[in-house]
Amino acid sequence: MNMPFRFVSVANTHPGLVRRVNEDRHCERPEDGLWVVADGMGGHAHGDWAAHAVVQALEGVVLPVDFDAAVQVVADGVHSANRRIWAEAQRREQQMGSTVVALLIREDRFAALWVGDSRAYLLRDDMLVPLTRDHSQVQEMVDRGLIAPEDAAHHPRGHVLARAIGVGARIAVDVVADGIEPGDRFLLCSDGLSGPVAEEDMRQALARHSPPAAVEALLAQAMARGAPDNVTAIVVAVQETTRLTFADAGGARS
Repeated sequence: MNMPFRFVSVANTHPGLVRRVNEDRHCERPEDGLWVVADGMGGHAHGDWAAHAVVQALEGVVLPVDFDAAVQVVADGVHSANRRIWAEAQRREQQMGSTVVALLIREDRFAALWVGDSRAYLLRDDMLVPLTRDHSQVQEMVDRGLIAPEDAAHHPRGHVLARAIGVGARIAVDVVADGIEPGDRFLLCSDGLSGPVAEEDMRQALARHSPPAAVEALLAQAMARGAPDNVTAIVVAVQETTRLTFADAGGARS
């Protein structure tokens, strides 16, 4: 598949400093322009299995070249994972679930798809733009004007999700799409990162560091702030494909 851009992506995950089991899962498919983070629901049985089921569903989808068709395939994969997790939860008579955030890039467009409170951010022109809005009870309270946005970060019900994969027979997947530009940097993360690490710190890490160093810096900041939950981050840097790139690649093969 020919793309006008190439990508440098790095992912890392850590159980954090409190949880014994890492219920986060992620996948990278840079050759297909797809990256995914899933966070098994903490405190629920088999959250790690649920997150694995989400990632497994998206690792296996065949993505068409057409952008809109590829977005639909990713959304269908999330719906498929929801049916599988819901059926397993009914069989075991135990609630289980997962969040998901996925980044899809095709040609010069991107889409972020999500369910729950795992997030996607875009760094462009040194500005960090949140692409997703948490499906949480606290975010719903903010949207209704019941609490101020600055009070949401430390609200005691901040961990309660309003929407997650596997907790119902059907699920709604939110999508935002736009064009990409050379120099764009995307961050996908679980709430184990977005909870303790401020957005300004995210912006600085993405703006100042290479993708590997940015991921390392972000995880280190989460650890420094106590890392009460599992921490997962994927950074995707968009670079313009040039003739020099092709020449370098050709030279490397000779």
